[in-house]
Amino acid sequence: MSTFKAIVVEKAESGTKASLTDFDEANLMDGDVTVAVEYSTVNYKDGLAITGKAPVVRRFPMIAGIDFAGTVETSTNPAWKPGDKVILNGWGTGETHLGAYAEKSRVKGDWLVALPATMSACEAMAIGTAGYTAMLAVMALERHGLTPEHGPIAVTGAAGGVGSVAIAILAQRGFAVSAVTGRPEEADYLKSLGATEIVERKELSGPVKMLAKERWAGGIDAVGSTVLANLLSMTRYGGAVAACGLAGGMDLPTSVAPFILRGVCLYGIDSVMCPIEKRREAWKRLETGLDRPKLAAMTREIGLSGVAEAAAAILAGQVRGRIVVKIR
Repeated sequence: MSTFKAIVVEKAESGTKASLTDFDEANLMDGDVTVAVEYSTVNYKDGLAITGKAPVVRRFPMIAGIDFAGTVETSTNPAWKPGDKVILNGWGTGETHLGAYAEKSRVKGDWLVALPATMSACEAMAIGTAGYTAMLAVMALERHGLTPEHGPIAVTGAAGGVGSVAIAILAQRGFAVSAVTGRPEEADYLKSLGATEIVERKELSGPVKMLAKERWAGGIDAVGSTVLANLLSMTRYGGAVAACGLAGGMDLPTSVAPFILRGVCLYGIDSVMCPIEKRREAWKRLETGLDRPKLAAMTREIGLSGVAEAAAAILAGQVRGRIVVKIR
């Protein structure tokens, strides 16, 4: 056995601490596939885990990181063989199972999805859980029956990871997109991704009306709380909102009015324990349904040593788009 570099979260006198250290391969957890990790990313949940701002980590010591892309080293799972290129999102990695900010990871083969043939490991992690979640949200709106002809879609937290990818996907599919953001200075960036309208977040941050003026056919929300409540109240008759985030809080100060008077539907988007078939569908669609130049434009790369700084920045709302972590 050997050691490798990893970001390990441990208990400390005042909460937790995360540090880049050497980790013994002998201490990897059970799994039937060992992967040489090449790239990871920084999501909002990773920021919470690294900084200890929320009890994301539930086992110590824990290698942080909920996403990786890499190459299979060894496998006793019949679905995978050495040399296969794979992606992992969620399944409790970085929370209860040793995660992705490491040069090696041992996991269950049933958690893995094949890296799309035309996509690099770096591109896959530029998408990451944030982008994969955005695609799950778009899929939910389309299953509801929404098309570009129904009207514009609002995307909250627009300059963040989920929001950036959601705008690019929706725009490519022909939707008019209203980008809701607390950073109006990012207007040019959001329009470059395909947003047709910039809406300042304060328009959805005030007191919640049971029913406000109908404005959008649907929405993708990564914020929660008052913003989501206002979005629901502004959704047109028969519309739908896909909720996938809680950056603004876990509460939802709304009423039943949008649901029973306008027939609005609220779809919850879970990326962590999402069934494997739906994951495969999402990644298949991401291969062709996301403009690669736009993905590159919203992405910057760091190393493992830069994760702590990026974690603090993402919680402070200072990260635009996506951050890729080069592991090796």
